[in-house]
Amino acid sequence: MTRALTKRALLAATLIAVSGAARPQTWPAKPIRLIVPFAPGATADIVARIFAEELGKSLGQTIVVDNKTGAGGTIATAEAARAPADGYTLVLVSQGTMVFNIGLYKTPGYDPLKDLTAVAVSGGVSNVLIVHPDNPAKTVADVLAQARAKPGELTYSSGGVGTSHHMSGVLLELRSGVKLQHVPYRATSAGILAVANGEVTMGLFNTPTVIGQIKGGKLKAIAVTSEQRSDLLPGVPTMIESGVKDYVVNTWMGFAVPAGVPAPLVGKLNAELNRIGQLPQVREKMLAQGIELPPPEPPAAAQKLVRDDLALWLPIIKASGASAD
Repeated sequence: MTRALTKRALLAATLIAVSGAARPQTWPAKPIRLIVPFAPGATADIVARIFAEELGKSLGQTIVVDNKTGAGGTIATAEAARAPADGYTLVLVSQGTMVFNIGLYKTPGYDPLKDLTAVAVSGGVSNVLIVHPDNPAKTVADVLAQARAKPGELTYSSGGVGTSHHMSGVLLELRSGVKLQHVPYRATSAGILAVANGEVTMGLFNTPTVIGQIKGGKLKAIAVTSEQRSDLLPGVPTMIESGVKDYVVNTWMGFAVPAGVPAPLVGKLNAELNRIGQLPQVREKMLAQGIELPPPEPPAAAQKLVRDDLALWLPIIKASGASAD
C-alpha cells in the first residue's frame, strides 16, 4: 500500500509539473492589449502598430492597440504596471516613460525596475531641431544667439512634459548655458504645429514625424540630436558638429509587461519581437520612418538599458531643475 501511495504521489507531482510547464505553450488564448502612451500618428504609435500587426499574425490572436495620452505617458504606463501579470497586457515603452518621467514626476505611479519588465528594444530615433522657415537662423549658433539675446524668452514646444522633445531642450540648456522657455502640448502633432504656425520659436521632435514638413518647406531643420547624421536628413549637421559638446539624444522604444509575468512568456515575447524586427517588410517600414533597428538581444539587455539610462539621465534632470509637478 505504501508503494502504491508513493507511485500515486509521484504521478500527481508529474502531472502538476507537466501542467505548469504547458501553460506558457497554450498562451495566448485571447486577444492581447497593447497600451500606447502616445497619440495616434506619433513615432511611438507608428512603431507599436507595425509590430502589433506582425505579432498578431505570429501569435494567432488580435493585438488591440489602446492609445492613452496624458501626463507624459505616466497614466498609460502606470495602468500597464497595475495590469495582471498574465501576458495579456503589453505596453509600448520609451526612454521618456521609463527614464525621463522618473526624474520629472515625484509620483509617476510606477517604478520602471520593480513594476515593469522590459521585454525588448525595438527601435531608436533621433530628434531634429526645427524652426519656422521665416526664422533667419541657419545654424545652432544662430539659435543660441537668439536665446542669449532674450534669456528665458525663446520658446520651444514638446508633445508633453517628460517626452524626448522636452528633455532635448533641457539638455540643450545644460550643454549651451542658455535659458529657454518650455511650452508643453498634449500631443506631438500639436507641438509640431505650434512651430509651423509660429506660436513658439522652435522644437526638437522625432525626425520621422517632421520629415514631411521639412521637405515640404513648412519647417526648417537646423541640427539632429544623434551622434551621427540621419539618413533622412544627410545634409543636416549633428548638434556636436554644430558646436554643442556632448549632446546626444537618440530615443529608444520597446515593449514591456507588468512585473511578474512568467519568464517563459517574457522569453517567448522577446523571441517574437526580435524575429519581427528582422522581417524585411518590417525593416522597410521602420527605416522609411527613420527608425533604426537594434540587433536582437535578450530581455536582460533591455532591462540593462533602462538601468543604465536611469543612472545617466536622472542626475541631468535633477541638475536642470526640470519638473512635471
